[in-house]
Amino acid sequence: MENRSNGRRHERPALLNQNKRSTPQSGSVDKRSGALGAMDEPKVSFKTINWGRLFGYLKPYWGKMGLALLALLASSGFGLGFPLVIVRLLDSVTKAKSFTPLNNLALLLVGIFLLQAIFTSVQSYLLSYIGEHIVFDLRTSLYTQLQRLSLSFYSSRRVGDIVSRLSSDVTQMRTVLTNNLTGFLSQVLTLIGSIVIVLTMNARLTLFILALVPVLIVVAGVFGSRLQKASTQIQDQLADSTVVAEEGLQGIRVVKSFGREDYEVQRYHSAMEKTFLASLRMAVYSSAFGSLMMFLGFSTIAAIMWYGGREVISGHLSLAMITGFLMYGISIAASLGGMAGLYAQLRSAIGGVQRVFEILDTSPTIQDEPNAAIMPSARGQICFEDVSFTYDGEAPVLKNVSLDIQAGEILALVGPSGAGKSTIFNLIPRFYDPTEGSIRLDGHDLRSVTQHSLREQIGIVPQETILFGGTIRENILYGRLDATEEEMIEAADAANAHEFIMAFPKQYETIVGERGMNLSGGQRQRVAIARAILKDPAILLLDEATSSLDNESEGLVQEALDRLMQNRTTVIVAHRLSTIKVAHRIAVLDMGRIVELGTHDQLMELNGLYARLYSMQFRDPEEELAALRATMSSSNSNGHRDNTKSAEKPAGILNAILGRS
Repeated sequence: MENRSNGRRHERPALLNQNKRSTPQSGSVDKRSGALGAMDEPKVSFKTINWGRLFGYLKPYWGKMGLALLALLASSGFGLGFPLVIVRLLDSVTKAKSFTPLNNLALLLVGIFLLQAIFTSVQSYLLSYIGEHIVFDLRTSLYTQLQRLSLSFYSSRRVGDIVSRLSSDVTQMRTVLTNNLTGFLSQVLTLIGSIVIVLTMNARLTLFILALVPVLIVVAGVFGSRLQKASTQIQDQLADSTVVAEEGLQGIRVVKSFGREDYEVQRYHSAMEKTFLASLRMAVYSSAFGSLMMFLGFSTIAAIMWYGGREVISGHLSLAMITGFLMYGISIAASLGGMAGLYAQLRSAIGGVQRVFEILDTSPTIQDEPNAAIMPSARGQICFEDVSFTYDGEAPVLKNVSLDIQAGEILALVGPSGAGKSTIFNLIPRFYDPTEGSIRLDGHDLRSVTQHSLREQIGIVPQETILFGGTIRENILYGRLDATEEEMIEAADAANAHEFIMAFPKQYETIVGERGMNLSGGQRQRVAIARAILKDPAILLLDEATSSLDNESEGLVQEALDRLMQNRTTVIVAHRLSTIKVAHRIAVLDMGRIVELGTHDQLMELNGLYARLYSMQFRDPEEELAALRATMSSSNSNGHRDNTKSAEKPAGILNAILGRS
């Protein structure tokens, strides 16, 4: 059959638009409440940046920064002194009758250059030292903040954008605080020193040079705003392309299974093309700015030579003096051009600074109360008291849910997709707070205890098992970092994982790969169960933990889960009979409400939603076979030949279940 999808033009899905910012209504518990801005990017300028806060990152390194500035002063001083030596050198050539003054001045010049090189080297090392420490401090602070932020933040952000802020934006902040700062001071010192010296040499010629200043200010102002806007666009587009690359690489199995390698390449090409175009705009502004500054600088030199030449011809200046004046004029022009360039760089960098500060200034939507208590060891009684919840402040996901889960009870949650099962899961460990009502654990309102002490009591085995890219040992010990070797092996054995782990050449030191890709689905789940067993929580949350496994793996996983659930309060999102048959009670959700609650037999007698779901999803294979046989027997007993085709369908289903070809 022809694949029509290959015959039509693929439109790039608007995936990148998902990271557009939106601001929730005040007071709502919005999934997007962690977003870092509004749909329209806030206007960023020098006034919007808290410069005191930015330069505060230099505070721990003021001592070394002071030494760097002293080295800068010395280097700049030697740089200002050598043109005077050149003037004396030329005078000695034209006036002296021996080589001694010339030799002495040449040696002095070499000494000045040597000392300038030494102090420049010291300054460069100290700035690198300070810069790397600032990068370390910024990235660790930013990552610490990212760990503090609530899940609502991550529901509206994409990993690639966050990684871009951790990398390129932080590097821009380092440049502002070190190279740009000292570069600006160096240019200021050189400018002031050169102006003072040339004023003592010839005031009229100095004023002639300084006429360039207003022109440079206008040029810097015009180009600075454009460079800033272009730089911010580059950072945003680069973040988008990083998102595309991160998604394509993380989902490489899906990409290859659908044969979408070329499509992903096109997605990345499209994202990088936008970055490329933004970079070209930046290059146009930078090139025009640099060329104009170079033109103005050389024009100044030409003007100095013209005016100075007239002064030499008139006898007002010597050749040596005009040479020195020309050198200082070049220094002044270079300093003014350098300051204008640094201004443009600062305008380009403040977009990155603002992007970093946006994350650092984002407050977690879930925070401990000032007087929050430490949750004592829990028995495991969970009470939902008239709980309602909404993600966006509008459409309710849960409506007036009241539920009492006894300590040690196993409760299964069933219901159609979107009924609110996962939301109940998210509320128990307080990933979100109820919009209305309250949730209590052993009588303690979840909002009255610290998040850390609450989550220490809870173990979660999700449907999509998340393993870190290190070793099996590291992943199991994540459940309790101080566990002994014996405790870790005991947990793995209880999870039916020890045997397959020991079959690997490196055993517990086996690298699981990105998101556990080196392990099978059943192996990943058993490692996750071992991690939960090692944590030994009072409350266990299982989210469809045995779905999407073959029969053998499901049996091993179910056996491990049975051990894990012993003497613990367990809440299960159930999609299979093997999961719900161990439950003491079953809560049936529909449209955000608990519509039925009871044992399997009680709910089947009601013949309501659970009974319909059971007949569609949960029926035991043996029951299914019996029903099919009854259907076939009824069909055969009719004796009507025209019903032969209708009997073929249940027979085909029966053969499929029995594995017959």
